[in-house]
Amino acid sequence: MIQSKLRLGVLDQSPIPVGGTAAGALQETLELARLAETLGFERYWVAEHHGAPGFAGTAPEILIARIAGLTSRIRVGSAGVMLSHYAPLKVAETFRILEAFYPGRIDLGIGRAPGSDQRTAYALEPGGPYDIAEFPGKIADLIGFLGNSLPADHPFRSILVQPAGPTLPEMWMLGSSDQSAAYAAMFGLPFAFAHFISGHGGEEACAAYRANYRPSPAYPSPRTALAVFAICAETHEEAARLASSRELWRLRVERGELAPIPSPEEALAYDYSDLERARIARTRARQIVGNPQSVRMKIEALATAHGSEEISIVTITFDPIARRRSYELLAREFALS
Repeated sequence: MIQSKLRLGVLDQSPIPVGGTAAGALQETLELARLAETLGFERYWVAEHHGAPGFAGTAPEILIARIAGLTSRIRVGSAGVMLSHYAPLKVAETFRILEAFYPGRIDLGIGRAPGSDQRTAYALEPGGPYDIAEFPGKIADLIGFLGNSLPADHPFRSILVQPAGPTLPEMWMLGSSDQSAAYAAMFGLPFAFAHFISGHGGEEACAAYRANYRPSPAYPSPRTALAVFAICAETHEEAARLASSRELWRLRVERGELAPIPSPEEALAYDYSDLERARIARTRARQIVGNPQSVRMKIEALATAHGSEEISIVTITFDPIARRRSYELLAREFALS
């Protein structure tokens, strides 16, 4: 066990195992959040997914309120709100209410991906298909509404966003591409790179973000975080067995087969073709699996390469007890307080 300078957080997608229920997955999210606080993790972020049989979290703002009410110290936020689906004013109001209830503890992470298939995304946007070219305008409006600081010539300048208060949610731009990094730099926002989605290009995206960063009143200096997929167990063999569940699940998702998370027994018994094994290898390239020491060393190496002092860890296992144990082992290995 070595004291680390890295700050660690949890990114929870509320996974649903085969034979489980969405309600059970949400309860497990609450249990894991309480555990994460006692272990010393600094943030607990919840995801937004729609129409996904494997994930239960469709409304991060509701989960944030529930988690923050069950905890007392840990920061709680979204990873993220898929801003393309929503009016910036409504998002600002929702998160100002959360901040009023839990001042100094709320994070508003936003993303530009749909968090769904295209048909579901269309249902979330009844006005018609969303033009991604409008996304920068939505970011600008959200920042303005949050701080009641829209430009003098903005048509909604006179709108008062309530509840007003002395503090604001901490806002993050989330993404797995250089475009998201560019938006974060342009608007002077902290940036979290989703390494668990895209294992390549993160170092360049983070470097470009820092090089092009425009200081903002709330965030005078650039800040980067890295979201990584990791499974930790007492032995590498056990960690690899646990990871096989997500590997098979990910393979099926890539084929368009949406389903809950399979068991390790199902995954290990599956008859993989050569092409499927190649796909699994690509999945393994962007995940960290092993015993505590090896996982810590790989996380620290990724953090150094990306210039990040903060890591959010995504862990998906079939067995929720194994998931909790993975975070316990990491907290001990990183000597969290």
